[in-house]
Amino acid sequence: EVQLVESGGGWVQPGGSLRLSCTASGFSFSDSYMSWVRQAPGKAREYVSRISQESEIKKYADSVKGRFAISRDNDRNTLYLQMSSLKPEDTAVYYCVRGAVDSTIVTAIIPRGQGTQVTVSS
Repeated sequence: EVQLVESGGGWVQPGGSLRLSCTASGFSFSDSYMSWVRQAPGKAREYVSRISQESEIKKYADSVKGRFAISRDNDRNTLYLQMSSLKPEDTAVYYCVRGAVDSTIVTAIIPRGQGTQVTVSS
């Protein structure tokens, strides 16, 4: 059974940083593209970032480019999202997803994990 467990969210002031983690099990993590998506209350799910199996390809949504960094540790079956210079509009529940997600398919994705809440406010 595929399991994805996100953690690391919390409350942070604008300009602050957080590091999200996603621990995967039940599939071959090292053979899988991985992605982060997010959903704010009352808004559509939004693509955030994706990373290839060996981390050679990393892509970001324009809204987070230059502020967020995706990475992975295949030995630990863990995906990360380092978030810096956080803005109130980054407030959302963040989910990790198995596969290469982009903005054209993100609304069709049903995240398996419970997500981790990120709240950016003063």
